[in-house]
Amino acid sequence: MRGIYPSVLSADFSELKKQIIIVETENVAGIHCDIMDGHFVPNISFGPMIVETINHITDLPLDVHLMIENSQKYIPDFVKAGADLISVHYENNMHLNRVVNLIKDSGKKAGVVLNPSTPVACLTEIIPYLDYVLIMSVNPGFGGQRVIRGCFSKISQLQRMIAETGSTCKIEIDGGVDLSNIKELKDLGVDMYVAGASIFKSGNIIDTIKHMNELIRD
Repeated sequence: MRGIYPSVLSADFSELKKQIIIVETENVAGIHCDIMDGHFVPNISFGPMIVETINHITDLPLDVHLMIENSQKYIPDFVKAGADLISVHYENNMHLNRVVNLIKDSGKKAGVVLNPSTPVACLTEIIPYLDYVLIMSVNPGFGGQRVIRGCFSKISQLQRMIAETGSTCKIEIDGGVDLSNIKELKDLGVDMYVAGASIFKSGNIIDTIKHMNELIRD
């Protein structure tokens, strides 16, 4: 699970297959798919059909981030489409244990996402059941935003909680991850790095991923 997860939200969809094949050759951990419904976040992206298409293009794990209302209802569709990791938001899932169990019972990795203003303490009861926690370091909805650096303090808080509870879950971060901060994030304890615009709009996808991998190498 550790490594870089390029977010196809920032890819050129007219060249989607070509760009996925390019990142596939550069030792990335998986492909990140941002699912938005225009209700929970102020944007609409794509649904299970595109996830299924991406699954046909690549054998890389698909990391599906559900920024949608009624996420429990659609989890089976994304499982069928080929999702390998599925994360849902703390903020709009009242019965979080039920949703996490649905994901895990489907044989997939389960994650919970925290918006920038949501405290890590909210995870105390659920963290023993999680495979990963996704910390949003921008407000979800649009790619290419400037990072909210105050969210970085959540990483150490989350590490303490993981240690105290005996959890084995990983830490993922999404929002403003680029060459200027990925090494800092690695040193703070992040395992999984979602990067969209900083990869696909960099002008040189291959060199950017290579440099990122160098910066997070142990």
